[in-house]
Amino acid sequence: MPDLHGDVVVLKPLVFDHAARLREIRGEPAVHAWWGRMEDEFPFDEPESTRFTIWVDGQVAGMVQYGEEEEPEYRHAWVDIFVATEFHGRGVGTDAVRTMVRHLVDDRRHHRITIDPSVDNVAAVRAYEKAGFRPIGVMELAERSPDGRWRNALFMEQVFPDVAGLTADKGSP
Repeated sequence: MPDLHGDVVVLKPLVFDHAARLREIRGEPAVHAWWGRMEDEFPFDEPESTRFTIWVDGQVAGMVQYGEEEEPEYRHAWVDIFVATEFHGRGVGTDAVRTMVRHLVDDRRHHRITIDPSVDNVAAVRAYEKAGFRPIGVMELAERSPDGRWRNALFMEQVFPDVAGLTADKGSP
């Protein structure tokens, strides 16, 4: 799989040489607060996810991943991301998410992309809104925080109805 280029980031398919730095980043307090306990096999612990290492100016800055629902009646993709503390507030997360969404829409032909940050993760929510996601609703008690409390997640999505000539059903829920 080729590298994906954004305005600020380069997303490179995950390889073993990136693992040590990604484990360091996952251990940073500001990342751990949202991602929680790290599996022993991380970053190779989720074979159902496709992972990319985020690079900025030749440095590993984090990881972005996606997963796909391939069932034709429900086909869509989801994304998730973490960024090293030293890169926070620089637009890295927003650019990485935009770049991944562009890949999922243009190359993988998904018409709907979701993401679900903790409601309390204000910086992430703001970054995802800048990347084009809109809030859909709150999933109550959706994830357990590292301290063991259940917290709510904000369900967000981007929809691209023109992919494959789709039209949205405007009926009521």
